Amino acid sequence: METVLSDIFAVESIRQDFPILNQTVHGKPLVYFDNAATTQKPRPVIEALAQYYEQFNANIHRGIHTLAERATAEYEATRDKAREFINAAHREEIVFTRGTTEGINLVAQTYGRQVLKPGDEVIISGMEHHSNIVPWQMICEQTGAKLRVIPVTDSGEIILEEYEKLLSEKTKIVAVVYVSNSLGTINPVREIIEKAHAYGAKVLLDGAQASAHLDIDVQSLDADFYVFSSHKVYGPTGVGVLYGKRELLEAMPPYQGGGEMIKDVSFEKTTYNELPYKFEAGTPNIADTVAFKAALDYVTAIGKPAVGEYEHDLLTYATGAMQEIDGLRIVGQAKEKISVVSFVMDGIHHQDIGIILDTQGIAVRTGHHCTQPLMNRFGILGTSRASFAMYNTREEIDRLVRGLHKVKKMMN
Repeated sequence: METVLSDIFAVESIRQDFPILNQTVHGKPLVYFDNAATTQKPRPVIEALAQYYEQFNANIHRGIHTLAERATAEYEATRDKAREFINAAHREEIVFTRGTTEGINLVAQTYGRQVLKPGDEVIISGMEHHSNIVPWQMICEQTGAKLRVIPVTDSGEIILEEYEKLLSEKTKIVAVVYVSNSLGTINPVREIIEKAHAYGAKVLLDGAQASAHLDIDVQSLDADFYVFSSHKVYGPTGVGVLYGKRELLEAMPPYQGGGEMIKDVSFEKTTYNELPYKFEAGTPNIADTVAFKAALDYVTAIGKPAVGEYEHDLLTYATGAMQEIDGLRIVGQAKEKISVVSFVMDGIHHQDIGIILDTQGIAVRTGHHCTQPLMNRFGILGTSRASFAMYNTREEIDRLVRGLHKVKKMMN
């Protein structure tokens, strides 16, 4: 199966598009398995970034000279591509942010502050990233609302029956991760949204991990808000997208004040700009936003169904091979997963695992992965996490398995 699937997917050709992979670390060819933290960047993204600075670096929207007009056109072209990428109904529903974290904070501090009052409730899940916990804790403290948490099973899945018990007329916001960054679990977000809407609650999806692996259709899902980051989808860091239904964004107050988010300013009164600019104060990260389009184009051209099939093969292969290692336990074995394998090894600290693997040129992530409450749920301090992308191979997984045997030999 590997040969056939690899031939169809052309993984070796894809690998040539990522120059960073062609290097050695500690004298060994690099194996990059830290894709859930950030993905590497293909040549079109790197070239788009260089092209911006070399050919049309200028501030956007207000300039009438040629460079400013081209920079504006390229910047806004990314907005159109992002709208298409998640199938939003209107380009005005695409707000650029610095990333998923800022998008969640924006919604919490604008929509949340607007609608929450003492006695109201916000529901999150037990597998959330800190970025989808702390902003809601903060706004609950500020408004008197209460934070409720959906429990998680031993296999790393949301307990929908318990979610249903939490829902009530008090529920105003449900904020859940589409795909867990630390377990790889794909949550049943369509059902979560439907059940929340039955109580009149609005739903925010943290799509940071989902967007590179799954086809996203915010209209079909009926999501009220959806947030994701460029750097998880083979694009630059420091850029993200907040999608919100237009009627919700129009009713929300601005998040920050300054240039661009205004129509008219006097010392007596300010009139705010229209969507999406009402939420985009100041000079944005123009270059990286322009290059972000190249990343979305790249992923779209390859096709997420093909990517998903190939990555699932890697996940299945890695899971089978790693389960054969004595003393290794995979944390999070949901029925529906993306290509993430988090694991612990008996008597060996996760940080030691990462250090030893690094000496062999293998990059994995270790720690709590910004999901400390989830680690507490499983009674562990953290895990080692191998996360796979479209440019990884079975041969690299074989190197990981050999590396883990070496870890056992050195530490026991």
